[in-house]
Amino acid sequence: MSDDFMDFEIAAPAMSVGDGDADAFDQASIDAMFGGGATVAKKSGLKAVIESKVISHERLPMLEVVCEHMVRSFATSMRNLTSDAIDVSLDELTSIRFGEFMGRLALPSMIGVFNVVEWDNYGVITVESSLIYAVVDALLGGRRSGGPMRIEGRAFTTIETTLVSKMLELALADLAVAFEPIAQVGIMLERIETNPRFAAIAGPTNIAAVATFRVDMEGRGGKFSILLPYATIEPVREKLLQRFMGQKVGRGNIWEEHMANELLKTEVTIDVVLGEKVLRLEDVRGFEVGQTITLDTAPDDPLEIRSGSVPMGLAQIGQRRNNIAVRLLADMFKELPR
Repeated sequence: MSDDFMDFEIAAPAMSVGDGDADAFDQASIDAMFGGGATVAKKSGLKAVIESKVISHERLPMLEVVCEHMVRSFATSMRNLTSDAIDVSLDELTSIRFGEFMGRLALPSMIGVFNVVEWDNYGVITVESSLIYAVVDALLGGRRSGGPMRIEGRAFTTIETTLVSKMLELALADLAVAFEPIAQVGIMLERIETNPRFAAIAGPTNIAAVATFRVDMEGRGGKFSILLPYATIEPVREKLLQRFMGQKVGRGNIWEEHMANELLKTEVTIDVVLGEKVLRLEDVRGFEVGQTITLDTAPDDPLEIRSGSVPMGLAQIGQRRNNIAVRLLADMFKELPR
């Protein structure tokens, strides 16, 4: 074989690529096609902390109690609204980033934006479509059916929005009542949105507490969620971190009456100070039986009444039915003259 046939090269077939597709088939695309070679740049510093998907879940025991109290009151409110047998339960209480929560929201849904007046901040209440149609059906006298509700891929009408807004106002009113043992708040529903972009009350990376409730209406129903950004509950965060001891939240009348009755039965030692005199330790050591100690107090001078070291009032000493007695000169627990 001659040398003329030894020198050759293999050329790749020509590809006609337009100018607009010059960047469409780069190294990253090749690596993605064959599943290798591509490396994701690692985030570091503050950006990695902010955008991290790992959330340090801070348990808020009193917030759980608030949600449990709301479950009972909201079930009663819904029964009065729909005249149906309603079962409400707390499905989940967790922490999540605001952007992730909005991204997971199944559309179509109603998103209510509410304002907590005393805390000067906002929250979000979302209702999934199955619960929306169940509430509308119940309020309009629809036939009770145990079958699954057919969800239509359409926007909500004005009538549906108005009817569901009544349920949202009841839920927020019951939430405000449930918060009363912690703080007196007024919660006002400002508007209802169907697009999550128009309900952005916080940044995507902001952490929020989300309580998800399930409503069952004789086979119909669904879930709704209440989202409270940590910035909203910051004024009462210390109280929400406290552990709840007991089974009742709110104003416990039984316990209040029991406590009042037991306090009235408490035995308290009251001392009437006839007088005080400062002596040297040497004089005290020289006391003898029968020795008289003179006090600078006249028989008609007011005497101080004390309970331990706490001054309680003023009185005069006297005699009643052959017993030494004192007569109060002023009401107890009032500030003594200095």
